[in-house]
Amino acid sequence: MPSDMLTSAIAMYDSTAYKTTFYSFLKDHLVVVLVLGFSIIILILLLLQKARRAEASAKVALKSAEDASLAKTQFLHNVSHDIRTPMNAILGYSELMKNELKDNDLPRVFEHLNKLQKAGNILLSIINNVLDMARIESGHMELDENYANIEDIRQRLIEMFEDEAKKKNIHVRYTFNVEHKHVMADVTKVEEIFVNILSNALKYTPSNGSVEVDVDELSCDEPGYMIVRTSIMDTGIGMSQEYLEKIFESFSRERMTSSKISGTGLGMAIVKKYVDLLGGTIDVKSVLGKGSTFIVTLKYKMADEKYYLDKQEENCEVDNAIFNGKHILLAEDNDLNAEIAQTILESAGLFVDRVKNGIECVNKVIENPVGTYDVILMDIQMPKMDGYKATCEIRNLQDKAKACIPIVAITANAFEEDKKKAIDAGMDGHIAKPINIEDLFVVLTDILNKHKS
Repeated sequence: MPSDMLTSAIAMYDSTAYKTTFYSFLKDHLVVVLVLGFSIIILILLLLQKARRAEASAKVALKSAEDASLAKTQFLHNVSHDIRTPMNAILGYSELMKNELKDNDLPRVFEHLNKLQKAGNILLSIINNVLDMARIESGHMELDENYANIEDIRQRLIEMFEDEAKKKNIHVRYTFNVEHKHVMADVTKVEEIFVNILSNALKYTPSNGSVEVDVDELSCDEPGYMIVRTSIMDTGIGMSQEYLEKIFESFSRERMTSSKISGTGLGMAIVKKYVDLLGGTIDVKSVLGKGSTFIVTLKYKMADEKYYLDKQEENCEVDNAIFNGKHILLAEDNDLNAEIAQTILESAGLFVDRVKNGIECVNKVIENPVGTYDVILMDIQMPKMDGYKATCEIRNLQDKAKACIPIVAITANAFEEDKKKAIDAGMDGHIAKPINIEDLFVVLTDILNKHKS
């Protein structure tokens, strides 16, 4: 296009184009603008109202979930307490009867009692598995890391399964290649992992079979930490590839064994949850009819020398001589539990005075001279005044000599948070029911030694 033609076209466009302002546009299209504006405002209000309703519904749902979780937690505590109380009677009386029959020529009765105890311990193990699984899923399971010696854990596992392996004529071989044995770990959960795996290995391995356990330390990139790989191999019945895909699911069991061997099908699910909680890994290989291999790797923080030497000095051996002439105040409302505890304590040379609730316990301490009682064994769930409140009352006594008397919780409230709650309430120790006699005497020995010094 020639330049003069372009100039003429531009001039014509400038002289005829319609120019408008925002104000004139609104004036000319006022109705449309108002309708559009009101529509947008109404839409925004509707969206805000919908958002508020959704937020209210979410709050209601969250509150319902929290209430359900709280109710579930309370239910777990109640179930644990209610089940452990009769289990304490079953296992406690059978242990007392075994001790009385030990030197008598009644082999069949002794054998029956052994079977009764074995059945009771299996039932207790099943109960613990069910409760642990429910607690893990509800998010109430926490780590409780303390000093541990990896070799001590290995030795306890060997002793735990030694008799069972001998009875089935199963050869068990252990190899232990760990340089840094002193670590910080949640010992209870670590032991629970390997108790479940080893228990299954022995359970599903026929007579004359073998179980091999290899414990090896691996290098770790993170300073101050180490990795332990534990391989457990058995020559048992093995598992199908189909079952291997769901071995860690709750209540899953191999169909071919489900009716022959007792259990809940929760053991491996708990193992997987614990391994994940500890930040480890677990791998499983199995061939049907030939055996299985479990490989567990866990990372530990290494404990420095000063720490574990101090801990070793704190360890104590049970010395029955220290019990002679000592007086125990037993606060226990259940007559069967009280009878079992009294018999156990008196057999060790201790004098026992029993009360049935927290109020009676506090009154006994107030009414009697300082030094009358060396230790108080305190149940938690008691009428009139529970064990926590009774402990608080004693700790707040004006007579400081009475206020510092050692108090040990001996209760069916056996969860880790129950132990912490007992310590926070001012107690010096915690023993779960069913009572393990050896654990009871270890705790008493430790407390009496510390009180004497």
